Amino acid sequence: MSSLLAGYDSSDDESPVVDAGPSTVYVNGGHLSQPDLDEDEDDDKLEEEARKDAFGLSSSNGHQSGSSSKRIIKEVVQSAPEVLKEDPNGASLAIITRPTDKVVNVNLTYEDMMKPVAGPVDPFNQRKNKGMNTLSGHVEEQSMDNYSFAMAQRTFDVHGYALNPSIHTGESQPIVGSLNQAHQNGYQSIDTIRPSRSERKETKRKRGGKGDTGVVDGEGAYMGPWAEWAGDKEVDPVVEEEAEEWREEKRRREEAQQVAKEKMKVARDEKSIFHGKDLHDYAGRTYMHIPTDTDVKLNPSDGAPPPNAYLPERCIHTWTGHNKGISAIRLFPRSGHLLLSASMDTKVKLWDVYHEGNCLRTFLGHSQAVKDVSFNNSGTQFLSASYDRHIKLWDTETGQCIQAFTNGKVPNVVKFNPDYDKQHVFLAGMQDKKIIQYDLRMKEIVQTYDQHLGPVNTITFVDENRRFVTTSDDKTIRGWDYDIPVVIKYIAEPYMHSMPAVTIHPSKKYFAGQSLDNQILVYSADGSFRQNKKKRFAGHTIAGYACAIGFSPDGKYVSSGTGSGDVVFWDWKNGKIQKRLKAHREVVIDHAWLPNEHSKLVTASWDGLIKLWT
Repeated sequence: MSSLLAGYDSSDDESPVVDAGPSTVYVNGGHLSQPDLDEDEDDDKLEEEARKDAFGLSSSNGHQSGSSSKRIIKEVVQSAPEVLKEDPNGASLAIITRPTDKVVNVNLTYEDMMKPVAGPVDPFNQRKNKGMNTLSGHVEEQSMDNYSFAMAQRTFDVHGYALNPSIHTGESQPIVGSLNQAHQNGYQSIDTIRPSRSERKETKRKRGGKGDTGVVDGEGAYMGPWAEWAGDKEVDPVVEEEAEEWREEKRRREEAQQVAKEKMKVARDEKSIFHGKDLHDYAGRTYMHIPTDTDVKLNPSDGAPPPNAYLPERCIHTWTGHNKGISAIRLFPRSGHLLLSASMDTKVKLWDVYHEGNCLRTFLGHSQAVKDVSFNNSGTQFLSASYDRHIKLWDTETGQCIQAFTNGKVPNVVKFNPDYDKQHVFLAGMQDKKIIQYDLRMKEIVQTYDQHLGPVNTITFVDENRRFVTTSDDKTIRGWDYDIPVVIKYIAEPYMHSMPAVTIHPSKKYFAGQSLDNQILVYSADGSFRQNKKKRFAGHTIAGYACAIGFSPDGKYVSSGTGSGDVVFWDWKNGKIQKRLKAHREVVIDHAWLPNEHSKLVTASWDGLIKLWT
């Protein structure tokens, strides 16, 4: 454009002329001419053409006067409209509302939501800061190698100063301790300080003489490298009276510890209370007898297919009797006509399921909350584990405590060996990160599995009871061969969370774990313990509780309690949520499907209630 305007000047006598007609226009020395124009034509036409090219755009600065070059002038059309560019602050200005508005509706873009947080991020959260504040100041975390830390510590002990590892600011000092001593040593650490000759002589004078090698004792005796330094303070030996007081205090502490251990070993008076009218019926049978007067066959033959399950909808019975929350519930093996419940009120209760639904017997013997219970294969005996550090074996029919065991640690889970020839052996996951194998006949621990780095939460037998899987607070899953204390499978991923509840699928091919990140993960139970990533069940919130996982008898549905008192059901094949059942006011900690029913489910909660749903 500048080259086209260069030939234009308002003071020129001659103005460029542009012909508006269809004929071709030629440029000649800054003037426009037409080859067929007659000399005697009126000048009015030239003036009219000059007005049409007022700016002389047809004139080019690149052509000199008298040049015979020719150029065709073409018109350029800009078809794109003039528009304003997008305001970069438009998304932030969109949330500005009127003063009377009470609700702000804004649809932020993905770029705005994914922008990093402006400003520096505090590396310490509130909980961590609480522990970093001390009476003498604030503790800061620094990363350094062991050698640098040892040199800094040694320099401070010897010379009274050390380099400040904190981030240097305008107010912080580069030295911690004596600034004068640091200035004298040139701010060097003890590994780089080279004492002068006079300093070495002064140090040597402070050291006592080695003595005479011929003198064994007394003045001038040989001291060698054990010669004293000038200014060393002699520490008086311990007076016999003080030593006796110290020994007496130690003896009292040991006696107190021994008394505490004896109190732990002394079991509470175990007893049970029968709540029924008669222990035996007209035929001499107790409540252990599987009833035959029900609509459902409670003792199916081996190999019979399980009933088709349907999702429960309503509550048909509520068991009340516990004063505090329920910890665990277990159905009688195979038949499910009895229900065993463990509670935080230190009691274990046995309930009737199919007749009147009453409490049949209460087992008393623990001094603290009962954590877990477990039936043997026949249901004639069961184990109870409590926070009083005791594991007790009970007779289900008579209510007698057969045996009590403790190793001084809190048991989290107990489980009988499922094999019929090993019903005298049980495993217990302890709070001290160990799994113990206890023989009831020998009355002693016969094996210890010690590999976990946190309290053991679950024990699950797999692979025809030849192996078992354990989970712990250390966020790992470990597989073991039975009776061999060596881990055969170790599962630990950075994204994994602790799994406080694990249940095996009715097909025995999979086991599911309740992860604390609100999802249920599935692993194979064939020995490889490989995660099945196609099966993942989410959509519930356990809020950190050890909510148990359940499977319908036919394996069609997966169920889990939640921290809000719901029971969520998923389809095993596609992983979709099928139903949410509002069951309790508080967390549903455990639940169990009746083994011979189509849709009956028992739920237990921390509200102290046990409910039957159909």
